[in-house]
Amino acid sequence: MQGNPMNVPAVSIAAAKRALIQQYADPVLRQRATMLWGTRGVGKSSVVRQVAEHYRVPLVDLRLTTIEPVDIRGAIYADEEAERTVWFPPEFLPEADEPEGILFLDELTAADQRLQISAYSLILDRRVGHYRLPDGWQVVAAGNARFHGAVSYDMGTALADRMFHFNVQTAIDAFLEYAMERELAPEIMAYLRVRADKLDDTQTQLANDHLVGASPRGWEDISSVLRSGLDDRTKRLFVQGRIGAANAAEFFGVLREIQAGVDVRRLLEAKRGRETAALLPTTLDGLYGMIYGLVAVVTDEPTMERALEIVEQFPEMKGDAPLPAREAQTLTMELLLQRGLARGLENAILGSSAYQRYMAAREEAAGEEAVGAR
Repeated sequence: MQGNPMNVPAVSIAAAKRALIQQYADPVLRQRATMLWGTRGVGKSSVVRQVAEHYRVPLVDLRLTTIEPVDIRGAIYADEEAERTVWFPPEFLPEADEPEGILFLDELTAADQRLQISAYSLILDRRVGHYRLPDGWQVVAAGNARFHGAVSYDMGTALADRMFHFNVQTAIDAFLEYAMERELAPEIMAYLRVRADKLDDTQTQLANDHLVGASPRGWEDISSVLRSGLDDRTKRLFVQGRIGAANAAEFFGVLREIQAGVDVRRLLEAKRGRETAALLPTTLDGLYGMIYGLVAVVTDEPTMERALEIVEQFPEMKGDAPLPAREAQTLTMELLLQRGLARGLENAILGSSAYQRYMAAREEAAGEEAVGAR
């Protein structure tokens, strides 16, 4: 493949997940393999695992760069009675007693070409040697193209014509949703909310011929670094060793402002009114640092109720430049609702007078917009 071979539009990893879930539900479509193309760290392997978890079915995850061709085809032995050789299929391939599941062929395009021949047999014919994949199993493959800056062997058009193809690219909303679910460090989410272009800088990395750059997987590692017991100097070494010197320098410059902006614990303990208003952020970085920090500390009904009261006072924020208070209110309410649903705090939200006033104000504003549009 020369240049960029993708003749399909880019989709987010969340969209790819929805598509795979629906494909698996259709017994006819499940028979056709799907190929996920995308840069490293975009979440290809993670989303396949989530689809298997969604249906509670087995997942056979084969990292093709770590096995030999014989590992898929199996071992050959001599059957003296029949006077012929016979292939023993490998134990990791599903048998008839596992009628449904997902077979994931990861790093397909980077595997040795001899190994790809065996993998292609599973994709094209759903069999290899005398082994046949049970009808209820879905085959999903993943890999990188050359324009992703990865080691990649060409995929022929004959194979490509037998698969569905998803050109998966990073999307900040999907990553932030994932980060909320995994409870990554709030500072990471605050930084990327304002600097979404730093989520994945693969193209800049390739243009500058740099080995190390930022990726979604890298930011997840940095979250672990920030939450570690390492001293600040050592944390900086690990961060720049994961996303590169320039990215690390910018991140730490913003991180100081995020961490110095608002003491979320102090804000929770403050009284409603002027005491709370005095603690609200005055900068955009501080605002998003407060939002994600506030959501992270909500663990029970009292903290949820107090968080909703704080959100109600967002319009009282004062900064050197105007801050998007209304937009911040909407974002924080959405995040708190997600947090509440995940932790069984729906009643605390619906019963909150602050939440009821917020919803009433939204309905009034919507009504005024409708009248003005007539």
